[in-house]
Amino acid sequence: MAHLSAYQQALRNRLLDAPQVATPPPWKLVSERRIPIGGLLGIGFAVHPDNGHDLVMVVSQDGHGLFDALTGEKIARDRDPDPDDSTPEAVDDLSCPGLGPVTGTRVRIAGLFGGGLHTGTGDGWSVEVASPDWPHDRVLLSCGGGFAHGGSHGGTWWHIFHSTYSELRAVGFSPSGRTLAVATSSDVTFWTRWESER
Repeated sequence: MAHLSAYQQALRNRLLDAPQVATPPPWKLVSERRIPIGGLLGIGFAVHPDNGHDLVMVVSQDGHGLFDALTGEKIARDRDPDPDDSTPEAVDDLSCPGLGPVTGTRVRIAGLFGGGLHTGTGDGWSVEVASPDWPHDRVLLSCGGGFAHGGSHGGTWWHIFHSTYSELRAVGFSPSGRTLAVATSSDVTFWTRWESER
């Protein structure tokens, strides 16, 4: 292992010592448990054309699923998508065909084959991944730029997810900034802040 500077070691220790905690208001966990998705390859976001809710599209080895990010409800499923168009690597733009209410559109997917989700919102929330005990990734949420480099855990940054059991696939916000999702090779977890809808 390469020698760490005193600053790097202090930062590593700070991350290792930070317990996993609940997200701060206004963020709310959508489901009380992680939603199991075996063989998850990636996720992407779309918008419901009728109610404007964020939708989370999940691509796995068993097909595609579409979830309402506000409720966690699975609203569409395709167990047998077109093999030439069913995984993000099958096309150049890392997208998959939409299903359910977003049929006829393409959804950009981030995960095993590349791509990325938004790492910040327009009003100052940010998310990053840290791995002080690699390969176990930690997801850190912050407000106002208060990541672990400065600020206080539970004050300006929060360790909200710890992947000790599966490989992290994608982490990020929806384009609206109202949904935060974390996908691993075995499940997906999301938080929302649709306060007026709760």
